[in-house]
Amino acid sequence: MQYMLLICGTDDAQPAPDLDMAAATEAWVKEMDGRGVRLQGNRLRPVTDATTVRVRESEVLISDGPFAETKEQMFGFDLIECQDLDEAIEVASKHPVAQFGMIEVRPLWTE
Repeated sequence: MQYMLLICGTDDAQPAPDLDMAAATEAWVKEMDGRGVRLQGNRLRPVTDATTVRVRESEVLISDGPFAETKEQMFGFDLIECQDLDEAIEVASKHPVAQFGMIEVRPLWTE
């Protein structure tokens, strides 16, 4: 089954001082690619670069910023394919951002 990992956190949340995020993320990607569970993923530009589009009564409404006012923001995503939710949770728990942010694990529709 495929799962989207939404990599989330806040601007003020920082990893432990001894955690090299670039190296830790590279190691996670290498492990998950090696296991064949990671299909794709990438970082996202900051929320200051986001544009939200809504259509109301045939009018296109555009606003700067993310879709919701919240402290948490999405930093990136990874699309994974796992045997089940337990494996997806195990994969998410190894992501470095899980140590100071959060990883939302969401299954994709298969139909």
